[in-house]
Amino acid sequence: MAAGSGQAAERPYELVVFGASGFTGQFVVEEVARAASGGELRGPLRWAVAGRSRNKLQEVLERAAERLGKAALGPEVGVLLCDVGDPASLAAMAKQCRLVLNCVGPYRFFGEPVVKACVENGASCIDISGEPQFLEGMYLKYNEKAAEKKVYVIGSCGFDSIPADMGVLYTRDKLKGTLTAVESFLTVKSGPEGSCIHDGTWKSAVYGLADQDNLKALRKKIGYSPVPVAGAKLKRRGFVFYSQEFKQYSIPFMGSDVSVVKRSQRYLHSQLQETPVQYGAYVTVGGLGSVLKLMFAGILFFLLVKFSFGRKLLTKYPEFFSAGRFTKKGPTQKQMDGTSFTMTFFGEGYSEGQDPQNGKPNVKICTQVKGPEPGYVATPIAMVQAAVALLEDSAHLPKEGGVYSPGAAFSKTKLIDRLNKRGVEFSVISQPEV
Repeated sequence: MAAGSGQAAERPYELVVFGASGFTGQFVVEEVARAASGGELRGPLRWAVAGRSRNKLQEVLERAAERLGKAALGPEVGVLLCDVGDPASLAAMAKQCRLVLNCVGPYRFFGEPVVKACVENGASCIDISGEPQFLEGMYLKYNEKAAEKKVYVIGSCGFDSIPADMGVLYTRDKLKGTLTAVESFLTVKSGPEGSCIHDGTWKSAVYGLADQDNLKALRKKIGYSPVPVAGAKLKRRGFVFYSQEFKQYSIPFMGSDVSVVKRSQRYLHSQLQETPVQYGAYVTVGGLGSVLKLMFAGILFFLLVKFSFGRKLLTKYPEFFSAGRFTKKGPTQKQMDGTSFTMTFFGEGYSEGQDPQNGKPNVKICTQVKGPEPGYVATPIAMVQAAVALLEDSAHLPKEGGVYSPGAAFSKTKLIDRLNKRGVEFSVISQPEV
């Protein structure tokens, strides 16, 4: 592997998984072990796991070995003891590697010390946060420092928001002409066992929605330049609408996808003079019964989330308030095996030679990103392939270090090819007819 700078040669590890024994971290460890033994890297991967308890970290390594059908992962995998509340231990971890995969959330509470340690000690950092306030707060605080240190801090490299962010870029690249607007629809299918999400994600949502006002203030402080609208303006849809394509009701997707895609498009427009793409994200929810249940749960959630007592209730009883969608145990292996997602992108734009500033869009395209269970199968795949792209395709990253969204960091790398090989598949469903 090409060392980015002289200092990289002295670092014993290329990559460290921090929070390796957490619910998501254990799956990330397994995915790193798979990548390390799968021959997709140019050289042997030197990596380590990090967390508070040596015993738990050893157990996670044993479990990963067992799941990959190996006796053990081998002595080359390091074990680092490190606590998010102890800055010196984080600095020691960052000094020993080129890249930290940070799996310790909610990031609004535990994310910044890791970013700070990485930037100050010359390591890059990837996380799987779906929390716009954390992601954009890190941009405000560390973008310049990261550029000085020539390191990359890349947030939202899990299911939020790699399928959406890279999916928009894929759609743009497949359209013959200029893509000006895209809407995506997420459909999650689950098997007879149903599906659920670990309550770490639920906590992030509770605290994120409680704090919407601060996000507005933060964006004012950053002083984003507005992203110009190319082509016809994309209409915003209502809170609930019937989608003809899917023959079911849809609602806006509440995750970080829209804010992440917007940051990528702003970067690609302002730095690389690419035509910005407008984006709307939705999720299909089923029939009328599902809509009513969701609306009831949603109203309850929004009422409770505004008060500290309500937030306590929500975080204490995730199963009750999410109608079983979020649990403290997280999904079983059977539930994960039976779950998959499809994200369908409907794009419109202008054929080659047409000026997007004049007239109506005259070409359409439909693409898809399909993958396994989003939270604990697709997310580790996305995170680890982002890490591989950062280490292996370093010549194609932005010239400057900094705090980036995935699309901004990876638009010129082989990330989409890497994801395709690991089962998060990008494809064109229908080509445009002019």
